[in-house]
Amino acid sequence: MSIYDFTVKDAQDNDVSLSQYKGKVLLIVNTATKCGFTPQYAELQKLYERYRERGFEILDFPCNQFGSQAPGTADEIGAFCTGRFGITFKQFAKIDVNGANESPLYTWLKTKKGGLGGRNIKWNFSKFLVDGSGRVVGRYGSTKTPEALDKEIAGLLGV
Repeated sequence: MSIYDFTVKDAQDNDVSLSQYKGKVLLIVNTATKCGFTPQYAELQKLYERYRERGFEILDFPCNQFGSQAPGTADEIGAFCTGRFGITFKQFAKIDVNGANESPLYTWLKTKKGGLGGRNIKWNFSKFLVDGSGRVVGRYGSTKTPEALDKEIAGLLGV
């Protein structure tokens, strides 16, 4: 199984096959709008603007599992993110990243990069970096800022 075998729901509840991202470098992030790390949206948007034309995509999965810090509907979350941070990268439906109802995508990601003291996601704004061939090459906790990933992303893009 590869990342390209997964289908996820976008913020409008439409199916999205991750196969459409073949050949692209992906940063997959579980996000929240009411979290101390929420300002990372601004850095994510800067990375996206810097590298999107070179084959970089951010996949944003809101998650309300940590302190109920992603309340609201998909429309409310989207309006907050575009209004406050001007994000233009793809937002998906709210998901669980741990537990009985966790997204199969996150189950798979965690098996590829279990690190950080265990298998479970610890908090909002955890990140997985996927290279252009679909291999998970990095997993980062909330405190690793998007900007700190710039050189690694550039390297994967051959920039």
